[in-house]
Amino acid sequence: MVDIDYLAAGPAKRAWIRFVKWIKNLPGDVGGFFMALPKRSRNVLVSIGNTLASYWHMFVRGDWATKLSFLVMGFGCLRRGQVVKGLLYLLVQIAFWIFFLGFGIVYIAKLGTLGTETQNEVWNEDLGIFEYTRGDNSMLVLLYGIVSLLIVIVYLVMYFSSLRASYEAERLARNGQRVPTLADDIRSYANENFHKTLLFLPSLAVVIFTILPLLFMIMLAFTNYDRFHMPPGNLFTWVGFENFRALVGFGDNPLLGSTFRNILGWTLVWAFFATITNYTLGMILAIIINKKGIRFKKFFRTIFVLTIAIPQFVSLMFMRNLLAETGLVNVFLQQMGWIDAPIRFLTDGTIAKFTVIAVNMWVGIPYSMLITTGILLNIPDDLYEASRIDGASPAMQFFKITLPYVMFVTTPYLITQFVGNINNFNVIWFLSGGGPMSGEYYQGGKTDLLITWLYRITTGEQNYKLASVIGIATFVVCAVFSLIVYSRTGSANREGDFQ
Repeated sequence: MVDIDYLAAGPAKRAWIRFVKWIKNLPGDVGGFFMALPKRSRNVLVSIGNTLASYWHMFVRGDWATKLSFLVMGFGCLRRGQVVKGLLYLLVQIAFWIFFLGFGIVYIAKLGTLGTETQNEVWNEDLGIFEYTRGDNSMLVLLYGIVSLLIVIVYLVMYFSSLRASYEAERLARNGQRVPTLADDIRSYANENFHKTLLFLPSLAVVIFTILPLLFMIMLAFTNYDRFHMPPGNLFTWVGFENFRALVGFGDNPLLGSTFRNILGWTLVWAFFATITNYTLGMILAIIINKKGIRFKKFFRTIFVLTIAIPQFVSLMFMRNLLAETGLVNVFLQQMGWIDAPIRFLTDGTIAKFTVIAVNMWVGIPYSMLITTGILLNIPDDLYEASRIDGASPAMQFFKITLPYVMFVTTPYLITQFVGNINNFNVIWFLSGGGPMSGEYYQGGKTDLLITWLYRITTGEQNYKLASVIGIATFVVCAVFSLIVYSRTGSANREGDFQ
């Protein structure tokens, strides 16, 4: 459609045109995202090469103390009078090599096989009992190996930091400038480098509690870790991309591939409608309550917020009992003579999908209402006054002022809601349990999301390798959608410039 036709179209038709255009461009955006990965990887390698070249420059231009710092961490700092800093670098080097030679290198060396000796049962004739010989534990080998590699990375960061500190101290001394003392460094971390002080502990926590478990889970996806390979009695090992091939239907179990496609499709459908319904109806509810002339605004807001005050799992389990075949809803409808047989709200595959979306509105709309209310209260009244003078109708005011303003502010929230609904374990599990179960699915039900299917496979048949692959697939879907959509929004491209 040409621009003149677009400008002549109404607000609803314009929104539909933009939506269709976004859908058409989505495959190209996804393809462009992956096509750009080689270029980005090349840029990273070039950056690493330039960094290494700068350190070679330090070695060539530096004096004997700086050169010696390449062997003894902090020696250049000690030479320039930065005693405490130099000793700390030296202490880091000593502690690392004690750890690496005594512990780290052992598990890094075993990462290639994840262990070779299993725990065995041996009869002790003297004691008359069975004893267990000590063997490898593939899980500990993988965990400690990853931890050791992370520590090596941290050590390299500290090592290059000591080189920069030594060369900088030499440069200042060569130019006749004052070399910073310990007191200067402390003041620096309390002033211009205060952000580093504040971010140190959170960054450390992210590495320990987020990055480390994430790396461990990703590595499990390339192993055969399941109930048949449980260490230390039965070790697991690397299998490459076999688990990924099996998940997409190229393995020995074709049912697994069809189950993944069906559950992935339902997960995306669920996330879309769960997000749109909550967001749209929450916005409409906020607009109605916030409209001039409506009395008892605080009372109505409080009523809807009560659904947030009640723990979500309590509401969901209560709704599950209400909607059961022998629940209050079916009993009431039958007694009134409106139905002859119970409605299978949660036991019919198709009806159950509509049910979980409808019940999700009950627990999700109040959040959108509160967020939208805060935004509506901050829209300048002058915009509405000027539009009324120009003859704008209430519908035009909504599509020209209210909706663009709300969308601009809440687009990041909308994206996080979509991603959160992809991983919305509570609503599905406490309401339908992922059911009804189906023989057409591999260990799954008609309302299972990827996250609930992952949980069922993990706790049910202890198929940890497959669960890890599903987790990676979920992460890829969420990451690709978030990056592509957010990069095309006004919130990212025109931050703070909304007019």
